[in-house]
Amino acid sequence: MEFKYDVIVIGAGHAGCEAAAAAANLGSKTCLITMDMNKIGQMSCNPAVGGIAKGQIVREIDALGGYMGLVTDRTAIQFRMLNRSKGPAMWSPRAQCDRGKFIWAWREVLENIPNLHIWQDTVEELLVENGEVTGVVTCWGVTFRAKCVVLTAGTFLNGLMHIGRKMLPGGRCAEPASYHLTESITRHGITAGRMKTGTPVRIDARSVRFDLMDIQDGENDFHRFSFISEPRPLQQLPCWTCFTNEEVHETLRSGLADSPLYNGQIQSIGPRYCPSIETKIVTFPDKPQHQLFLEPEGESTRELYLNGFSSSLPMDIQLEALKKIPCFQDVVLYRPGYAIEYDYFDPTQLRHTLESKRVRNLFFAGQVNGTTGYEEAGGQGIVAGINETT
Repeated sequence: MEFKYDVIVIGAGHAGCEAAAAAANLGSKTCLITMDMNKIGQMSCNPAVGGIAKGQIVREIDALGGYMGLVTDRTAIQFRMLNRSKGPAMWSPRAQCDRGKFIWAWREVLENIPNLHIWQDTVEELLVENGEVTGVVTCWGVTFRAKCVVLTAGTFLNGLMHIGRKMLPGGRCAEPASYHLTESITRHGITAGRMKTGTPVRIDARSVRFDLMDIQDGENDFHRFSFISEPRPLQQLPCWTCFTNEEVHETLRSGLADSPLYNGQIQSIGPRYCPSIETKIVTFPDKPQHQLFLEPEGESTRELYLNGFSSSLPMDIQLEALKKIPCFQDVVLYRPGYAIEYDYFDPTQLRHTLESKRVRNLFFAGQVNGTTGYEEAGGQGIVAGINETT
């Protein structure tokens, strides 16, 4: 089977969604290829958008005609304007979103854009002729011919997950990694490397002592990400804060010998300084406590996200450490935190348009460039989507 398009976008994360939408809205016949249509726009880590140095990017995406701000406003369950103690130029919008509704809001957007098709499959090979990209081949043997290709594969390229000394291949928890594509790309003189990132435990709200935490309410004023959004339609929920203590730190230190970050198992670096809890206690041994934020994953789910407790320590160490915090003395987990290593491509190999200097009409956007955060990915996605149409 063979299909012809103007633009192929590989990966339907935040970069891929914005790239595909931008290309199609500018008149290109576009195909968005994703491993799982039910994970389009998946918030792999915290289901939150914006924050300091990030909320501004979402507004820039909105100004360029992108959708991240609109989808965020539509699915927000808590909105806050950070840095209000400073001048308006420093204010930073941030929203906690309903993870599931965010996915379906994005999917509704994409499925209603003319010129945009979605195909569920895994790309394994990049087709290049005379130094110019001509298409891709999927694991099912389908060939897609295209004038331009945008790669937004996130953490899936040769992804490897770590919990303690246990390692499993995967692009996200319970999702397969993507193989062969990196090798197909580096064959053309493009240099690849390895990066790592991590995520914290997910907690069952029914096991938390909220009376031992400080509540953090959102704001229900007129502020939103997009200036054309309707008022937030979902129920607005609180977040909560607490702190680690010396007992927690001592338990975490007892597991460092089995930490993939410190036993040599992981040697790659993170995309920016977003430290795990074990990195915090090693880097700042004089700090008696670190603040944690407990945040809802959705409007109706009991699943909570523990911001500030990213970890790849063994499961028993993560659980034992959490139980040393009074509000989590009876804690029940949905799943532990883990680290993930993945392939990325040195962004100095790109033009300012995000087109490869080595292969014409091949664009890279998002985490494959070493970015971090949904906002950066979305920003690069819309830039790539606009530039490949010119």
